[in-house]
Amino acid sequence: MKKQTAMTRDWIATARTLSEALPYLQRYDDAIVVIKFGGHAMGDDAAMDSFARDIVLMQQVGVNPVIVHGGGPMINEMLEKLAIKSDFVAGKRVTDAATVEVVEMVLSGLVNKRIVQAINAQGGRAVGLSGKDADLMICDQTDPALGFVGTPADMNPAILQTLFDADTIPVIAPLGAGRNGETFNVNGDTAAGAIAAALKADRLLLLTDVEGVKDDSGEVVTELTAAQVDQMTADGTIAGGMIPKTETCLTALNGGVRAAVILDGRAPNACLLELFTEHGAGSIIRNA
Repeated sequence: MKKQTAMTRDWIATARTLSEALPYLQRYDDAIVVIKFGGHAMGDDAAMDSFARDIVLMQQVGVNPVIVHGGGPMINEMLEKLAIKSDFVAGKRVTDAATVEVVEMVLSGLVNKRIVQAINAQGGRAVGLSGKDADLMICDQTDPALGFVGTPADMNPAILQTLFDADTIPVIAPLGAGRNGETFNVNGDTAAGAIAAALKADRLLLLTDVEGVKDDSGEVVTELTAAQVDQMTADGTIAGGMIPKTETCLTALNGGVRAAVILDGRAPNACLLELFTEHGAGSIIRNA
């Protein structure tokens, strides 16, 4: 009897959760949500399956998800196997002709197809592509000293709308096409921000290995304006690796994205918590 009572309580709690989610499900019906996927979850099969299940659920309730992924550790592993030496300038990898071939092979091949397969295994329909496909992301060279590292310049997101219309989830490797036929490696966060802006997305979610933006006492700040981010950066509260992430968010907001969120991709169901619960997850940044 006690076991049955406990199960009944669990079912009631589940039903209550679904009921409370209704306003958020309605809120995000037909919304575009761009998700930068990387970090811990990419290297863990169980976390990958959980992420894929969440993405399929998001689409089932009317969201148009777009996945943009990284793959730095996998690139490092392959470069080491092939005995290709990497040089760094100011902490950034120099991407020469040999390196960019490996980057494309790993990102568009190994990593991209693993994510596509995980989503399809959960009952979704995903298609893998890169920023080179259909000239989605035309890039200029970021810095000659870095070689084939690109900054998105011209975006052509029509192919993504075609996929939305076909109930298909785009999974995008952060590679861009140059104006003279080059292939450029693009930072994953930067690529996600540029794609979100081009789509005028409702949300940009940056999944990371940290809980969010923290104040000077180490507590996560759940809601921020762009002006507050600027102030926290100026006074040193936002520092180190968080700076490029918040810069990506601000650039996306200026490009027409309604809000950007930095959240912990290690937390189970992080995307669902952010979109479909009152509590949310991580730090949401808005223009005002």
